[in-house]
Amino acid sequence: MSTSSRKAYAYDVNDEEWAFVAPYLALMTPFAPQRTYSLREVFNGLRYVVRTGCPWRAMPHDLPPWDVVYHQAQRWIKAGVFERLVQELRELLRLEAGRQAQPTAAILDSRTLPSTPESGTRAGYDGAKRRNGTKVHIAVDTLGHLLALHVTPADEQDRAQRDELAAQVQEVTDEHVQLAYVDQGYTGETAQCAAQAHGIQLEVVKLPTAKRGFVLLPRRWVVERSFAWATRFRRLVRDYERLPETVAGLHLLAFACLFLRRLVS
Repeated sequence: MSTSSRKAYAYDVNDEEWAFVAPYLALMTPFAPQRTYSLREVFNGLRYVVRTGCPWRAMPHDLPPWDVVYHQAQRWIKAGVFERLVQELRELLRLEAGRQAQPTAAILDSRTLPSTPESGTRAGYDGAKRRNGTKVHIAVDTLGHLLALHVTPADEQDRAQRDELAAQVQEVTDEHVQLAYVDQGYTGETAQCAAQAHGIQLEVVKLPTAKRGFVLLPRRWVVERSFAWATRFRRLVRDYERLPETVAGLHLLAFACLFLRRLVS
């Protein structure tokens, strides 16, 4: 069904956005069968689910069937489509802002998504937040653009994830990042050594000694804003997925959608 034959949704991809993303989403080989549903409509269906947070089986009937959208989303996630989209969009947005394509500094942090029955078997207990759930660890550049993302149970310590995040950051930036700003959860010699092994120096941004009310921390506020961007996508407010790979993939899709809209606007 074409977009013109149904009502338009607020989260549909527009023509400029589709011209950019279509080459990334076309994973068919020359011998693949003809698609039954428009690839653009399948992508619109996926955006609808992630933005509104609706269950797969509750998708509107004028979008492609939920199982078609779900299985295509899994193929895109396994193929690393959304990682490539985020990387290229980040570079283009940095160049547009007058920056170098690759950053030299990053900000690292994590947030805990409350668990649901679907994710409960792999959830962990976050003692600081006092909740069961899943931790999403991210690294962003100083403009808030996503560099790397890693998903663990909530009982995993932040400092234990430095090696994984640092390796991802240096891979996508061609070893350009030299400094990473972190909170006090990343203190300790182990975290420093893990980051330094990848050529990154950690700088801990501490809370003021006498804190009253909300405090805007230097550098750290950038990654908090990036998390706030992600919460605009209702599917990412809680962990509704059975697989951690799906949690990571849908976060990457959300950031790709945000950056894509910013690029074409």
